[in-house]
Amino acid sequence: MKDIRQKAKELMRGSCRLCPICDGRACAGEVPGMGGLGSGTAFKNNVKALAEIALNMRLIHTASAPDTSCSCLGLNLDMPVVAAPIGGMFNFNDAVTEEQYVEAVVQGCKDAGVIGCTGDGVPPVITQSAFAAITAAKGHGIPFIKPWESDELDEKLERSFASGCKIVGMDIDAAGLITLRKMGHPVGPKSPKELAAIVEKIHKAGCKFILKGIMTVADAREAVAAGADCIVVSNHGGRVMEYAPGTARVLPAIAKAVKGQITIMADGGVRSGADVFKMLALGADLVGIGRPIVWAAIGGGAAGVSKYIAQLKGELVQTMVLTGCKDIAAINEDVIFA
Repeated sequence: MKDIRQKAKELMRGSCRLCPICDGRACAGEVPGMGGLGSGTAFKNNVKALAEIALNMRLIHTASAPDTSCSCLGLNLDMPVVAAPIGGMFNFNDAVTEEQYVEAVVQGCKDAGVIGCTGDGVPPVITQSAFAAITAAKGHGIPFIKPWESDELDEKLERSFASGCKIVGMDIDAAGLITLRKMGHPVGPKSPKELAAIVEKIHKAGCKFILKGIMTVADAREAVAAGADCIVVSNHGGRVMEYAPGTARVLPAIAKAVKGQITIMADGGVRSGADVFKMLALGADLVGIGRPIVWAAIGGGAAGVSKYIAQLKGELVQTMVLTGCKDIAAINEDVIFA
């Protein structure tokens, strides 16, 4: 992983410094890119919120060989990890081509026993590469579509279905990206009625639906009411709203309100297997990872992604042993030091 990171650093020169601690300090305001919006406060809040959580160490138990596998959304995964939807290599110094990047994420995740999401945006090569990679992986990938206000939404949904995927996502947290509107591709928030219609269309196609960008209990309940299968507690990596709280701060209240009614995924600041563990303890069923997957894909291709996920699994297993958790179901709020 050290060699993979070094190669990624060389290829991404000018767009990411690959800091030893990725907390948004060095890249504040570098949007588009790897940084957080404005002062980078939301990005920093994500990392800080996770870092402040301490765990109860327990070593008198029998959980010496923890099981990290899980079943969610009709998927049997080796661990509850999902690669977050990211696209647009032109934002990262064109370190690799869009096709190479997406193929690395989708195939690398498949090889590692988890699943990767793909991004959406302008220019068309982003989605063209995404759908091609998912098709090549025999549908083992989750395409995310932005909340377009035009026929582009229906068109991309149909292309998603044609890829063979079984799950489709929408990153509604991209609703404020005014740059897309200026480019002639407007996005915006959705009313409960509009959202329900989107969910119905996706379900009729035989797919499940993930709604990414839920940061309040109210929106979580609206997602449940609209029929969504999964929500992602996410502030878009701190890249759309400067002063959003860290996702680990809002996750417990959201989980308390809708746990069991809908699958809950969370992302934001996750860098290690211990961070994955913390998100699960706070109420997530699945954990999304963004920036580290980008580095692994750019620095090592599909093999790099698989190696990073293997590293995560090792760290997750170690944390489970040190907290007495024999399987994923055993990870709950009791492991958190209060």
